[in-house]
Amino acid sequence: MEEKRLDLKTLLGFGLIALLLLWMIYNQSANRQEELQEKAKKEQIEKAKQKQIPEQKTAAVPKDSISNDSITNAALKSSLGAFAYSATLPSAKENTTEIKNELLTLYISNKGGYIKEANLNYEQFEKGSNKRVELIKQNNANLNLQFKTQDNRILNTKDLYFEPVVTKEGGNTVLTMRLKAGANQFLEYRYVLKPNDFMMDFSIRTQGMAQVLDTSKPIDLEWQLKAFRNEKSVSYENRYTELIYEYEDGKDNYLGQGKSESEKVENVSYVAFKQHFFTSILLTDTPFKTAELTSENLVHDDKTDTIFTKKFTAKMPLEFKGGEVSYNMNWYYGPADYKILNGYDKNLDEVMPLGWGIFGWINRYIFIPVFTFLSTFLPYGIGIIIFTILVRLIMSPVTYKSYKSQAKMKVLRPEIQEINEKYKKDPMKRQQETMKLYNSAGVNPMAGCLPALMQIPVFYALFQFFPSFFDLRQQSFLWATDLSSYDSVLHLPFYIPFYGNHVSLFPILASVAIFFYMKMTTGDQSMSAPPQEGMPDMSKIMKVMIYISPIMMLIFFNNYASGLSLYYFISNLITIGIMVVIKKYIVTEDKMHALIQENKSKPKTQSKFQKKMQEMMEQAQEQQKARGKK
Repeated sequence: MEEKRLDLKTLLGFGLIALLLLWMIYNQSANRQEELQEKAKKEQIEKAKQKQIPEQKTAAVPKDSISNDSITNAALKSSLGAFAYSATLPSAKENTTEIKNELLTLYISNKGGYIKEANLNYEQFEKGSNKRVELIKQNNANLNLQFKTQDNRILNTKDLYFEPVVTKEGGNTVLTMRLKAGANQFLEYRYVLKPNDFMMDFSIRTQGMAQVLDTSKPIDLEWQLKAFRNEKSVSYENRYTELIYEYEDGKDNYLGQGKSESEKVENVSYVAFKQHFFTSILLTDTPFKTAELTSENLVHDDKTDTIFTKKFTAKMPLEFKGGEVSYNMNWYYGPADYKILNGYDKNLDEVMPLGWGIFGWINRYIFIPVFTFLSTFLPYGIGIIIFTILVRLIMSPVTYKSYKSQAKMKVLRPEIQEINEKYKKDPMKRQQETMKLYNSAGVNPMAGCLPALMQIPVFYALFQFFPSFFDLRQQSFLWATDLSSYDSVLHLPFYIPFYGNHVSLFPILASVAIFFYMKMTTGDQSMSAPPQEGMPDMSKIMKVMIYISPIMMLIFFNNYASGLSLYYFISNLITIGIMVVIKKYIVTEDKMHALIQENKSKPKTQSKFQKKMQEMMEQAQEQQKARGKK
């Protein structure tokens, strides 16, 4: 069969038909747009007359300068009365207005009037790619006011256009964004950016809107933000990405620590969307009567790379007073740095997870000042080492007392075993004789536990300090490129559950050090006191812990800040050294034996507690004998 071919005439024919169709579509679309624009203007004037609102002249804008989006907005909003006025302003375009200082660059969208981009300028805030940290970009955040008109229609500011005006007040840059219903009727956002400051003034107010809005119900303010990932470890960053709020004059609370949560609270004075080392905070001089807060976890699999960690939402009502809304607020975009946040004297330091009670006190008034001082003249890695040495030296008396108690118990072990054997069938008598031995030898069996308990607040405070200390971010030491993140020395082609897909070296060194430390101390602890009848043999448990503890540290710290692993590596090395010195030169077995014998020769006076315990034990023994006679 002969193959059919397209000749030149056929091609020209198809081309002419296509051009004709395109011309018809274009002509119909242009006419339709003109009709929509004319209809919108007529309906706007008609609605303004019906509501007795003085007719406003449409801004003189050349037809070509009005975007298709603004024409569509006019057609859609024409039935909403005077707010169609905003769609014909020169600002009715998808443009942004830039304001900046030495630390911040902000881009505010004409449509919606909210911050569309927020970048940090200071080089310390750069990521590993040498780009500025972008807290807001690609529409990951918005601010919307939803209100009701007198004709029962709902409007959202995110769909409407604001008119921007930038002015200067001294050194401050002021951006006024107005959503106009008329020449003297508007909703206004006012941004005031000060020099060298992460905090800016922000206000929301209305003027002459009582004729347009339903003032019987508050305006609903909704602030949303999807937290961008800015750090190397997404699971580690997500652990410290959370929503924090202050309510009822100084109380604070956290939401969404590693999970999705929602909560409704009253009298909220600030809401913070914290992204580990950076935070966005909205503060208000007039507390929000209520706030609906939501934190949605977006990281569901540590193996999968992700752009966002959490989605935050805060909904607050803005109350009318005298027919108008007026709220003076502040907005903070910047680092989650304790020193900076604490300097504002607005209780913003609570945004930092430094721990509650004594743990937070240790961090605020000891660790942060000391480490900040060291880092002023030392590299951060060396600063951690010196800081660790100082902490261990301060804690060395506690270590000494703990080991001294263990040494005494070790010397008494043979005598305790004799008592256990002698009163094997009389537990009460055995306990009495054991207490007498401790008293005569001057040994407190709890003395070894108390020093260990005293170290717990320090341990927990340090555990909170290193992940929260902003200054460690992007600081390198040896093979670690970032002391605020893990120190990967080997990338694995597969993922190990709970461990990850990389190998960090500092956790390995810390695990080896803690293994030898536990090996050294566990032997003494297991020899210090024999197991009591009916009680588990602690020596066996401790022997198992020698191997479990290093493995747990290896797994748990593989994705943690390398600065924290460095601290524990150096800390365990120093502790091993202190223990060696104490064991060989200070608390020898001969010295402890001589001390116990000396104590036994001295007359003993029982404390009130010891006397009470003795009386209780004697009473219990008498009751036991009475039951036996019956």
